[in-house]
Amino acid sequence: MLHLTIETHNLVRALLLGILGFAISIAITPIYTTLAYKYRWWKKQRTEAWSGGEATVYSKLHSEKHKRNIPNMAGIIFITSIALITLFFNLKRDQTWLPLAGMVAAGAIGLIDDIMNIRGSNGGVAGMRAAVKFMLYSGVGLIGGLWFYEKLGVHSVYLPGIHEWSIGFGIVILFWFVVVATANSVNITDGLDGLAGGLLASSFMAYTLICGVQGKYELAAFCLTIVGALLSYTWFNIFPARFFMGDVGSFALGTALGIIAMQTNTVYVLPIIGAVYVMETGSVIVNRISKKLRHGKKVFLSSPIHHHFEALGWPETKVTMRFWILGQVAAVVGLAVFLIGR
Repeated sequence: MLHLTIETHNLVRALLLGILGFAISIAITPIYTTLAYKYRWWKKQRTEAWSGGEATVYSKLHSEKHKRNIPNMAGIIFITSIALITLFFNLKRDQTWLPLAGMVAAGAIGLIDDIMNIRGSNGGVAGMRAAVKFMLYSGVGLIGGLWFYEKLGVHSVYLPGIHEWSIGFGIVILFWFVVVATANSVNITDGLDGLAGGLLASSFMAYTLICGVQGKYELAAFCLTIVGALLSYTWFNIFPARFFMGDVGSFALGTALGIIAMQTNTVYVLPIIGAVYVMETGSVIVNRISKKLRHGKKVFLSSPIHHHFEALGWPETKVTMRFWILGQVAAVVGLAVFLIGR
């Protein structure tokens, strides 16, 4: 009976923090929009394709949208909300310190990049150089990995069938790879109104349940706080978007997702839960390789793959909602694999 009471208490607490995340984000939104429209934080249309060369298909599909002058950097809304709630109500050294620090650090780098983009004259080249961004995000991943190894004492990774596989200092390299790969994949996916917000809500909801099953209740509450704050953002980001999260949001949440996968020792299910991110990133890699090996010929009309479906004639809203469904199915399959793996 006592065990049931403790679990119920933790569940209620997590739900309340999720609701608080939604409420604070809603409250902050008018402040952000007032500043964003006053100071013209417009997102500039990129002219360079993810797979290299000019983004001609993308420009044709989204030229009208970018004439609307849509503000960028709205990720600061939910990052502020999540950070405040975690600092005041849910801070625990072995569970929420690391994902909070990683999220804020990655968000700060993304914020600088967004500011450079807003102030730049050309959406295709404005912003931080790719090599510089990679080095900075790698720094976040490596520092987080060292904390994970030294302070939390994690030296092994779980794999179904093998169980705990001790890799020693190699855990730092794995941590770096998972965090950087996840952050970049989420950033690549953030390309349509509402797309990344809806997908990330499904991913973090899946990890809320994983953390709960493992008894990591503070980490579960952290995930649910993110879900609540994301739902507030997505309310305003669905078509036609009032604003975009920007690199400050996509890199921050991608970093947090990767860290949480490492903390729950479920790296093996992350590619399943994040199957849409993998598909999006894979389409960019395939197009880039194809253009190099086949004299400029592409496999997909445009990449990431959500733009390919747009180029085929699918309305933006149809692509977004069908990708949401894929993300939800992937989250359920990932949860099933996690439970079977236990």
